[in-house]
Amino acid sequence: MELHRSPSRVDMFGNLLLDYQESPTMEFKELTNQEAQVTMAQELEKLIDTVPEDHKDEKKREFDGFLQLFGKFVSEPGPSIDWGKIEKLPPHSILSYADLPGHSTKAEIKQMLEQLVVIKLNGALATPIGCSGPTCTIPVRNNLTSLDMTVQQIEHLNSTYGTDVPLVLMNSFLSDEDTMKIIRKYSGFKVRIKTFNQSCFPRINKESLMPIARSCNPDDNVDAWYPPGHGDFYQAFARSGLLDAFVKEGRKFCFISNTDNLGATVDLNILKTCLSGKEEFIMEVTEKTRADVKGGTLIHYQGKLRLLEVAQVPKDQLEDFMSVKKFNVFNTNNLWISMPAIQRIIKKDLLDMEIIVNPLTLEQGTNVYQLVTAIGAAMKCFDNAVGLNVPRSRFLPVKKTSDLLLVMSNLYTLNHGALIMSPKRMFP
Repeated sequence: MELHRSPSRVDMFGNLLLDYQESPTMEFKELTNQEAQVTMAQELEKLIDTVPEDHKDEKKREFDGFLQLFGKFVSEPGPSIDWGKIEKLPPHSILSYADLPGHSTKAEIKQMLEQLVVIKLNGALATPIGCSGPTCTIPVRNNLTSLDMTVQQIEHLNSTYGTDVPLVLMNSFLSDEDTMKIIRKYSGFKVRIKTFNQSCFPRINKESLMPIARSCNPDDNVDAWYPPGHGDFYQAFARSGLLDAFVKEGRKFCFISNTDNLGATVDLNILKTCLSGKEEFIMEVTEKTRADVKGGTLIHYQGKLRLLEVAQVPKDQLEDFMSVKKFNVFNTNNLWISMPAIQRIIKKDLLDMEIIVNPLTLEQGTNVYQLVTAIGAAMKCFDNAVGLNVPRSRFLPVKKTSDLLLVMSNLYTLNHGALIMSPKRMFP
């Protein structure tokens, strides 16, 4: 093999590479990658053997998704973006909220709502604000949780317009049990609530690149498992059977948002745009401030509009990425997506999302990787995907104690479950 000089750096596994090293052939790399994938598949088979017989097929389908992620991880090291190839955003790639169609009659609104499903990403725990349990169970205003407020909003829509907009929660193995206990109290409300669980993937030992789990029951070792980010939504939603059922009902669009974003309410003007245009995917973005510099942004790359997350940015370009002038909007994670389009993409196996590699050190000192994807990263797979620049009021997350204090303050009033900002605030 030929010796060559290269700058000191680390490989995708975090190991320091020497300045002088042998350059492995492509054949060697491919064999190593193949070996890692074969060994991983064997380890997953052992885990599946610990699953009750009636759940084995379901777990195999889940692990198929994990193997795809792992295959990308070992075969595509390095940044997924070539910074020099980022193109200027074309005109009309980000729509203005002010230009959306306005007034609709009550009959038109009823017809539009009959084509909508509201989905909340409900996999996270409230540990960042010092609480236990799912984020949706924490009281945020007038002793109401974010889930209480969402149910009130949808019940108001259903009662006002005589519709049956369903609410769907995507839970994780961390949030499912507590959430299922809580939703029983909504049985008397005019809201149809459905749930499904996202996948449960094994954490990978950094040294061996193998799962640290010894059984498929997270209760045996909860640290050995993780929910693989909200990018898992598409496959999990399809596997649940809910996607096909809603399309069969005649529903065309789903409105997806994080359960902790109290500003993410059903907007009839956006819904009207979805149903009257050709866009299969609309991502709500809003103006970036210095508090949002690490938020994902929109770029044009290889002829497609796509989401760029901070984890994909080369270190020497981070300052550029965090510039509020160069990238002046960020992703709120409020998404409006065509459900027939999701069906098509899943059926034709067109789903393609960049991997975000999260290195962690567990309490006992084990270094692990967890491979996740972001739901917005799939926008490049959809036809006519666009951004929509919305008012800041549609992004009101509760991720820190300071956020909680803000939404509890007199800057907001509550109206049918929606927080309304005081007109006396300096920056509405």
